[in-house]
Amino acid sequence: MASCEVCGNDYELAFEVRTQGGGEHVFDSFECAIHRLAPVCEHCGCRVIGHGVSVDGRFFCCAHCARTATGVGEELQDAVGTS
Repeated sequence: MASCEVCGNDYELAFEVRTQGGGEHVFDSFECAIHRLAPVCEHCGCRVIGHGVSVDGRFFCCAHCARTATGVGEELQDAVGTS
């Protein structure tokens, strides 16, 4: 068994996540993985579980937060590939 690095639970179905930067992590649930690895919206502070929105290197959970924080116009939409 492996121990979750967030909650310390020893669990026979724990899983590993390897990040693009070379990090290796062990979790017992997706909840713990999200808690440790998901980015945080720069406007409202929630964890970004989906695609999110990136504006000038800043990351947001949705177009509304991105527009509110950056002043980017209405052309910004919640969609994959939106810049």
